[in-house]
Order: sequence, then structure tokens, then C-alpha cells
Amino acid sequence: MRGIALRAARGALWVVLPAEVALVVCLVGGVRVTGAVLLAAEALVVGVLALEAAVMGPLYTARRRAGDGRRAAALSAVRAVVPVAVRRLMVHEPRALHSLGVWAVRRRHRIPEGALPFSYTEPQTGTMWAFFFVSVLETVVLALVIPWPLVHLILLVVGVYGTVLIVALHAACVTRPHVVGADGSLRLRYGALFDLSVPASLITAARVERRYDGGGLVRVGADGVLDLAVGSRTTVTVELAEPVEFVRPLGRRGSARTLRFHADDPRAAVAALAPRPVTPVTPVTPERTAPSSTPGPPV
Repeated sequence: MRGIALRAARGALWVVLPAEVALVVCLVGGVRVTGAVLLAAEALVVGVLALEAAVMGPLYTARRRAGDGRRAAALSAVRAVVPVAVRRLMVHEPRALHSLGVWAVRRRHRIPEGALPFSYTEPQTGTMWAFFFVSVLETVVLALVIPWPLVHLILLVVGVYGTVLIVALHAACVTRPHVVGADGSLRLRYGALFDLSVPASLITAARVERRYDGGGLVRVGADGVLDLAVGSRTTVTVELAEPVEFVRPLGRRGSARTLRFHADDPRAAVAALAPRPVTPVTPVTPERTAPSSTPGPPV
């Protein structure tokens, strides 16, 4: 019985989220939505929240009885009910908004001492700002043409939040560049959506290789090649001694032995990934001192 309720709670999230998005799209598109439909939509949301609480409650109690702390028990209940893709999207937004504050003070996220950061935002900067201005224009137009006060307020809040989120997504990419550590390790990132660390010992070769392929942000080929593209573009290829595991933006796992990614300055990135020359250590020979004089015979 508990398993059925758990599956129902997980499935309800995938139903209610698209329903809410579809309702907003209808309102934006000028489709007349009756009060009964709006009331039913709100009732659906309340019902799903109640179902989630009813399923999480026993899970939380069971973990507490097992000896977990409050935080650990709550996280365990959330992981059991909320799908990983939904969790990652929910976590991504506060991270992106935090990046907006980091960008405002002109800082970067976790660049160790001696490491070299490499930006990758050049192919997408123009597109992101185009989305920003379109979002601002759309928000202003909808604020002028929507006559219903409640719908006007909802769309205004959604429009302003969406506009801020677009800037936050770009800020996350600016403040989270690729990083080549002082030891030659590589950290590949795309904003707060993707993060992969590769030890220096696994990197066997790196070269500049410009490729323009259509497709999404993260693509994994059957031959074990990971493409982390920006604007459908990659400029650096890294060969590894063995496959590394990674987590995709929506939570699916994969592995790859060849990494292709974009860097705005690919030659500098490849040069930073080159093996460090080992400086030979010259042994230090202790200085020889003059022998002490032989003491004379005692008097």
C-alpha cells in the first residue's frame, strides 16, 4: 500500500507541473479560462501538496525512529518522493540566483589558489541578452493588455521572475568557469547545471579541435564521447586513460573517456592542460671543512 502511495505521489508531480505551465500558456495566449477551471487547477495543486505531505510524513517518522536527525530524515523523505529531475531543477534556481549576487560583486565561484579559470560564455552571450530583452518586452506588453487584475498580477510576477532568472542563468555561467588546477586537474562546468572533476592522472592528451554540432547542452555518444557544447560548439578535446562518471543536468548518470567542451580561449586551455615539466632536484653536497690540527703532546 505504501509503495502505491509513493508511486502516486511521484507521478502527481509530473502531472501538476505541466498542467500549471499549460494554464499559464493559455492565459498568456488570450484563451478564455473560466473561473471553474482556475478553481479546479488550484484544487489540484492543493490536493497534490496534501498527497506529498501524507506520503512524506510516515517516511520522515520512520527515519527519525531509525535514529536520523531532523535534517537527515527530511532529506530522506524528499528524495524518496520527489523525482531527481524535479529536485535538481528546484536546487538549480537558488544556485543561479546566488550566482547573480556573486556576479554583482565581480567574484567567481570556487577558484582555488594557483588554478586557471577559462570562460565559455562567448557563443551564448548575445542569445542570452536577446532573451532578456524579449522577456522584458513581453512582461511590459502583458502588463498593458491584460484587463483582469488577478491574472495581471500573476503574469507580472511570473514575467519579472523569468526575466531575473534569465540573467541569473547567464551569471551562473560567468561565475562558474572551467578550471585547470595547479596540479593539472580539470573541472568542467556549465553554470550550476553541470560539474565534472577529472584528476590530472587520467588526462593523457589535450588538443584544440573546433566542432560545430547540432544538439543539446550535454550529449553522450555510443563511443564514450561526452560533448559539453555551448552554442552547439566545442573547441577542446581531452583524452582520458579511463572513463569518468558524471551526472547530467536532470540527474541521469553517464560515463565517457573522451571529453569535448568549449573554451573561449582553447589554446590557453590546452596549454594549461599540458603535462607540467618536472624540475630535477640537484642533490646538495655538504661542504667539506678543513681538518682540525693535531693537538700537541701533553706538557
